[in-house]
Amino acid sequence: MARFRTWVGIALAGALSVTSLSLAGCSSTGGKRAEDARKAAAAQGRAAVNTPRWTFAMITHSGDGDTFWDIVQSGAEQAAVKDNIKFLYSHDDEAQQQAQLVDAAVDKKVDGIIVTLAKPDAMKAAVARAEKAGIPVITVNSGSEESKDFGALTHIGQDETIAGAAVGDELNKRGKKKALCVLHEQGNVGHEQRCDGVAKTFRGTLRKLYVNGTNMPDVQSAIEAKLQADTSLDAVVTLGAPYADTAVKAKTDAGSKAEIDTFDLNAKVAASLKDGTLGFAVDQQPYLQGYQAVDLLWLYKYNGDVLGGGEPVLTGPQIITKDQASALAEYTERGTR
Repeated sequence: MARFRTWVGIALAGALSVTSLSLAGCSSTGGKRAEDARKAAAAQGRAAVNTPRWTFAMITHSGDGDTFWDIVQSGAEQAAVKDNIKFLYSHDDEAQQQAQLVDAAVDKKVDGIIVTLAKPDAMKAAVARAEKAGIPVITVNSGSEESKDFGALTHIGQDETIAGAAVGDELNKRGKKKALCVLHEQGNVGHEQRCDGVAKTFRGTLRKLYVNGTNMPDVQSAIEAKLQADTSLDAVVTLGAPYADTAVKAKTDAGSKAEIDTFDLNAKVAASLKDGTLGFAVDQQPYLQGYQAVDLLWLYKYNGDVLGGGEPVLTGPQIITKDQASALAEYTERGTR
């Protein structure tokens, strides 16, 4: 127990050191110096514990160049440094390919697996294989409803239906009457849950628009066409930060007055909230999802700890408006929010 207290103390001291470096940068140059120092410290790979160097694999449904998953990965990597973990990250937006990546991690005999369940039916057998091999699994971001049935230790993320309901409530507060919910990945159960959650609480009319999220020009033209065809639309809700800016462009070209709102946060969204280009955003804290997933696997391996009591460990939703955007700008610019 004394050794564990020592490790915790070292971990807390390291976290406070990183925080101090971040807060030290008030100017743009100071902020950059602080961030460079943080990255340099992380690169040294100094663990705060002396537990075995276990190997954890994270396999997500991200496509290439998705900034949201860059933030998740960053959080996981930071926790891995602290916990003396060898961290392996892989991703594929095709469910069958993602399942094969899980199988590959099982074949490598990793010590723990973190996986997303955006398309749970395709992932079930791969997760079951990991469980059969005695590899603990934590699900993250998507698949909260399936996680327990699949045998995962816990799920970390936001409940997508609850998040959607929060959006519906916010639209009501803003007096919106007719909204468009833009789904950029067909078959993603989390996306359906978000839009359905909006419909549960929104007192106005909600329409769904399915688009090909891998083709931004097509996304823009599809939204633009809807706004031109229905001038009564007064809100557009996108389900990912990169699509918010595209929706803004579609609104401008369509000559629409609809408010653009979005799920998820990044530096561009924070800036658009500040200048009023966007109405609000829903933050699910992706950095925390990655960080907590690695940390909880380490705690399970080290001490048999499990959080959630059979229920998901929620990291969101948090409604971010213009008033909160300035306070979060520093964190979004360094890529942790």
